Amino acid sequence: MRILFAVVFSLTTVGLVMATPVDDFWSSLSDLCDQAFEGQVVQEPEGESDFEGQRLVMHVRDCSDSRIRIPFVVGDDLSRTWVLTRHGERIELKHDHRNEDGTPEEVTMYGGTTTNANRADIQYFPADEQTREVIDYAFSNIWQMAIEPGERFDYGVRRLGTPRVFLVEFDLTRSVEPPPAPWGWE
Repeated sequence: MRILFAVVFSLTTVGLVMATPVDDFWSSLSDLCDQAFEGQVVQEPEGESDFEGQRLVMHVRDCSDSRIRIPFVVGDDLSRTWVLTRHGERIELKHDHRNEDGTPEEVTMYGGTTTNANRADIQYFPADEQTREVIDYAFSNIWQMAIEPGERFDYGVRRLGTPRVFLVEFDLTRSVEPPPAPWGWE
């Protein structure tokens, strides 16, 4: 016990702090800043094909120590941005949806906050109260973001108690030309 305390005390007194899973996840995403990557739907709910035949691009466009904004472009639709906000060891995910004139869509800013530190390679975001108020049927949604640095980034959502699962996988092995600014970013 005395040795363990001495090691922890020594590391903190010299300014060395152990990285947490959230630190590692945030760092992996931040390393992608200013880069865009193409993706493909790997799982979608039966009967839904909104993204079929569309080019899917994520652009890690805006990064700071506390916020990362990632526009998710579907074909020519520049309405979607994932907004990740760091709150200590928790990360909040919001879906910012804009009309072409830049005004907020009727259904926007839904999402959730991680309930634990999760792992360095994956974070889960259960739907929050604001989501239930905006999209009543999405109260049981759990979004996920997973990253395998240099390999792939996954974005998905599962609606608990239903067979509804949506998953997009982005290829991090090669970047693509960044898309235009999302609607409302001019």
